[in-house]
Amino acid sequence: MKIAEVSTNPSVDIALDTINIGKQALVFVNTKRSAESTAEKISMKLKTDNLELKELSETILKALSSPTKQCRRLSKCVSKGVAFHHAGLAYSQRKIIEDNFKKGLIKIISCTPSLAMGVNLPAFRAIMRDLKRYGGRWGMQWIPVLEYHQMVGRAGRPDFNDDYGEAICIASSESEKTEVLEKYLRGEPEDVYSKLAVEPVLRSNILGLISTKFARSKKELLDFFKETLYGYQYGDFTEIEIIITKILGDLDEWGFIKTDKDDFVSADEIGEINLRSTPLGDRVSQLYLDPYTANFIITSLRRALQKKTTEFSYLQMVSNTLELRPLFKVKMKEIEFVEAVLNDNAFNLIVLEPSVYDHEYDDFLNSIKTAIIFEDWMDENNEEYLLEKYDVTPGLFGMKLNLADWILYSTEELAKMLNFNEILKDISKTRFRLKKGIKEELIPLVRLKKIGRVRARKLFRNGVKDIGDVKKVDITKLTQLLGKALAYDLKKQIGEEIKEVPNGRRKGQLGLGKF
Repeated sequence: MKIAEVSTNPSVDIALDTINIGKQALVFVNTKRSAESTAEKISMKLKTDNLELKELSETILKALSSPTKQCRRLSKCVSKGVAFHHAGLAYSQRKIIEDNFKKGLIKIISCTPSLAMGVNLPAFRAIMRDLKRYGGRWGMQWIPVLEYHQMVGRAGRPDFNDDYGEAICIASSESEKTEVLEKYLRGEPEDVYSKLAVEPVLRSNILGLISTKFARSKKELLDFFKETLYGYQYGDFTEIEIIITKILGDLDEWGFIKTDKDDFVSADEIGEINLRSTPLGDRVSQLYLDPYTANFIITSLRRALQKKTTEFSYLQMVSNTLELRPLFKVKMKEIEFVEAVLNDNAFNLIVLEPSVYDHEYDDFLNSIKTAIIFEDWMDENNEEYLLEKYDVTPGLFGMKLNLADWILYSTEELAKMLNFNEILKDISKTRFRLKKGIKEELIPLVRLKKIGRVRARKLFRNGVKDIGDVKKVDITKLTQLLGKALAYDLKKQIGEEIKEVPNGRRKGQLGLGKF
């Protein structure tokens, strides 16, 4: 690998110097866009004809069914031994980058701070190009000291044979250099606070403790939380007791717990009263759902029983849950389009629409846009389409897709528990289509192993539309469409054994197996 010319960009120059001394580096920047542009700037200064890098570049390009503009940018950088890494990349691409950085094939990764958390990589240098990031109305703010420690901790890894590492901060002026020294090298890290202080986490844990019979009364719950970091940090336990009492009241109202009395008792009486979870509460706990979300889903499903629903109804419900936050935001140029879709689906929605003057209305519109994106995916639009139309990166979409699948699975389970059989089929179909990214007509085909939406659509266009057609179609035609190995595998899946005969012709024998 040769360096074509020196840059005037400090982070690029240090990265090039790292390559020159035969080492590897991570360059930390504050945005996904900066990660990509920095990687491109470094790669443009390098010349290489490494065959392994070219092959790796092709692997990156083919990671998605249809390469996006982002895939092509990454592939071009990787061909020079440089990569960018952020949450917008598909999981498979991030893994390829991390694995090949460990192998030493990729020399530089330009990344956001997410790569500083728990990933063990052989970086000799950690280059902190940005120690500030945008903080909303507060403008550019210094990152926390704890986050800085995580980033510098990536430099010099003993298990990768480094005796030491170098963490380099880039300051734009003498005064900024002084501030960096005072804040990060001499400063104290921030306090660590318990995550139990977040009410959704506390709700889930309280239900879990009751469901597993670890705590059988409010007193036992309070005794448990007194021994946690959460209880220690509060000191005075009065406020925690108020919060826990409120949550117990909510869980009772939602039907997830019961007491020994017919009605839920007051805070003064509840201390020794036995608490137990209901079968519905047990299932909510097993699904790791926030009880608030579970109640929201159940309430929405009760509305679904009273009206005609569509798949969009369930997509929008899922998009309105806390677990999907932050949602895909509606841009100014999209408002008219999103509101038009809202009007078209108004009578089918199972989530109540807030007033346009309500502070929740923006989030409601965002849930409509998120549902639109999910619906576009179900209509077999690929990642490149979503990136170009909505500026939604494959990595971020993949995470939302996995979350939506979990929420829809949980919705199925709750519908079964409540015997909402009239809508169970619609929920299951919505989940299956969303997971596979297919139109309804492809459902029979994608139930076959190794048949995804691209291969299923190819079969459908050529007249193979269901399992019956797979049985009828000639093995020669199937081979032309899918290749010999997969064609034979499909015939085997449906119980038809295809044997080769000596003269080269094939003989089909229909077995008794069934799909």
